[in-house]
Amino acid sequence: MTGSASAGRGPVEGVQKMTPSEALVETLVANGVTDIFGIMGSAFMDAMDIFAPAGIRFIPVVHEQGAAHMADGYSRASGRHGVVVGQNGPGISNCVTAIAAAYWAHSPVVIITPEAGSMGMGLGGFQEANQLPMFQEFTKYQGHVNNPARMAELAGRCFDRAMSEMGPTQLNIPRDFFYGEITTEIPRPQQIDRGPGGAASLDEAARLLASAEFPVLIAGGGVVMGDAVAEAKALAERLGCPVVNSYQHNDSFPASHPQWCGPLGYQGSKAGMKLLSRADVVIALGTRLGPFGTLPQHGLEYWPTEAKIIQIDADPKMLGLVKKITVGICGDAGQAAAALTQRLQGVELACDATRQRRAEIIADEKAAWEAELGEWTHENDPYSLDMIAEAESEDGSWLHPRQVLRELEHALPPDVMVSTDIGNINSVAHSYLRFERPRSLFAPMSFGNCGYALPTMIGAKVASPDRPAVAYAGDGAWGMSMGEIMTCVRHDIPVTAVVFHNRQWGAEKKNQVDFYSRRFVAAELDSKSFAGIGRAMGAEGVVVDQLGEVGPALSKAVDAQMNDGKTTVIEIMCTRELGDPFRKDALRKPVRLLEKYKDYV
Repeated sequence: MTGSASAGRGPVEGVQKMTPSEALVETLVANGVTDIFGIMGSAFMDAMDIFAPAGIRFIPVVHEQGAAHMADGYSRASGRHGVVVGQNGPGISNCVTAIAAAYWAHSPVVIITPEAGSMGMGLGGFQEANQLPMFQEFTKYQGHVNNPARMAELAGRCFDRAMSEMGPTQLNIPRDFFYGEITTEIPRPQQIDRGPGGAASLDEAARLLASAEFPVLIAGGGVVMGDAVAEAKALAERLGCPVVNSYQHNDSFPASHPQWCGPLGYQGSKAGMKLLSRADVVIALGTRLGPFGTLPQHGLEYWPTEAKIIQIDADPKMLGLVKKITVGICGDAGQAAAALTQRLQGVELACDATRQRRAEIIADEKAAWEAELGEWTHENDPYSLDMIAEAESEDGSWLHPRQVLRELEHALPPDVMVSTDIGNINSVAHSYLRFERPRSLFAPMSFGNCGYALPTMIGAKVASPDRPAVAYAGDGAWGMSMGEIMTCVRHDIPVTAVVFHNRQWGAEKKNQVDFYSRRFVAAELDSKSFAGIGRAMGAEGVVVDQLGEVGPALSKAVDAQMNDGKTTVIEIMCTRELGDPFRKDALRKPVRLLEKYKDYV
């Protein structure tokens, strides 16, 4: 994979004369930006012209939504800013969905939005749009350059606030403000030292933990973003407690650790949920305890309503927002965990006496769940059984999704990064994804948008070119993003895409099975060969319709990615069987009052 242009120097120092374009680019350099994703446009061409001599690689994409997802993936993989830019109007509006996904992932993405010229705004000119309201709900800060002389000031603030506020920011620039001559100084980036939290709240949390008989630790996204796995491990080991991942953060605690018990939430770990249900004290470390991530699953109402909750989050607005808490600690996840561990050293804990027994319970629950997963080869509801029978009669080689996911799990390399799109099979995959290091799982989080996995993994690969990169997508979501395979090929960014081809919008179709008597409206997808389309775009394309070929196909594709720089599309032919719906409480059985609709109940 080709690298960024060589910068050769840092940003300019002191007050100097320069153009606003130079002020913007020098601010990018000051913040360590080496890669920007987007599609070229006349609105920012004056700045784009000097990206290369500043050491910045501009990576052109197929669609601006993909560019913003790439910036998100880059940010999540690196812990640094991801940057996206596009043409004013339609180019910028194409980014809204992806910026919303980055918002819910707490990614420090900076979107640069050139807009129509300052003298033409409000006149209905070409590609004119009011671009600040578009992103108001999905950004932590919006900087609008109202004078060219403020370019560096406001650009620097966007970069600072993206980090301090833990989310996307927007830099909006009238396109005529890139030109001219200004006198300015490039601001130095600010770094926030968050600290462990208040001493009183830490002391109270330590007292609760000292008296806990069955504590459980939830390792959330803050553990990943704060590089706090070591501190989380130390706290968990001091307590001898089960550790569960918050929803879609399977990489927040190493899966090989004996106290790791898997993720909560939709298609999560039954072992983790059973153990959490026994807790008398819960340490929610770096998690907002989002409502979707604590919903009942596998028929289990597992949230311990009587437990005392210690919630630790860097954003004070998240403390007690979703769940009633006993102690709220506003602080860095790693520093707070370390402070608690230090307070518990040399202290007699109530849970010390049952440490060995608790370890046995953890091991037993994990073994039972692993055995259940191993035996859970296909879905058992009547519709899925019908689809299995149909597949066997038409083409006996169609594969059961759960068996495929198990084979993929075993074939994934140790240091892999995996992105999952939204959808039925992708959600089931969360039961089978285990990681040893953080910044390994990339999922669309609470926004849940399709077309996420491939472009996000491209951005992650740019940030971490030495790690294997694998994207999971269903055939519906794949149709929204597969054009970015051309970005991989054109710009030597090799990834491996696994496409589950089951010819349907599975997640929503499950609702039509459960609530609408299998009356399928707009659920069916008749698609041609995605592997063939991948080959037409210049990638390798492989069709897999035998279970024994799943693991070898993935291993071969990853080998080609890492050693030959090849992108591969693996198309896996799956049956139409479906896992549980996203939320059993999201719909109700239909009621029809008009006579002509009475049969549709």
